[in-house]
Amino acid sequence: MGKQVYIIHGYGASPANHWFPWLKEKLIADGNQVSVLHMPNSSDPKKEEWLKTLANNIKNLDNNTYFITHSLGSITLLNYLEQLDPLPSFGGVILVSGFSEPLSILPSLDPFTVKKVDYKKIISATNSRAVIAAKDDHIVPFQLSKNLSKQLDTLFYPVEKGGHFLEEDGFITFPLVYDILNNMMKTE
Repeated sequence: MGKQVYIIHGYGASPANHWFPWLKEKLIADGNQVSVLHMPNSSDPKKEEWLKTLANNIKNLDNNTYFITHSLGSITLLNYLEQLDPLPSFGGVILVSGFSEPLSILPSLDPFTVKKVDYKKIISATNSRAVIAAKDDHIVPFQLSKNLSKQLDTLFYPVEKGGHFLEEDGFITFPLVYDILNNMMKTE
């Protein structure tokens, strides 16, 4: 039985960047439905526009629904899920280089982190949660991703060398994400 997987990119990215096309192909080949959402104006993102894009594209949130987010996509998804009332149970979430605190190098993104997320609400809606972060991330400090994994009570996967998991960091494929997701889908 195929799952519905949503991939949500981050700041300055598009669905064609990084490891998103590779992951989409792999998951479709396995019989899943995959949407790599196109987030508007990614080099000058606005929180309301990003939340509206999620609201318009995420259909039927249920136990067969999984999310993979990168960087700014992570806190955007958490903000979106938190405002759903009720928030239905869903399959799982993998947050790559996620953060929930302001980034000193990108103050323009502060509106995304201003409101504290109700993590308990999200924790209670899903059993499968993971955060992946590289110790040498030059954009989102490793500690911020680690903090997020604690807040969300997730499995945490530290990577010694991965940077921000961008194409220019060598990430046009990302087997770790694929493997974690497959384990999540199997454990249901």
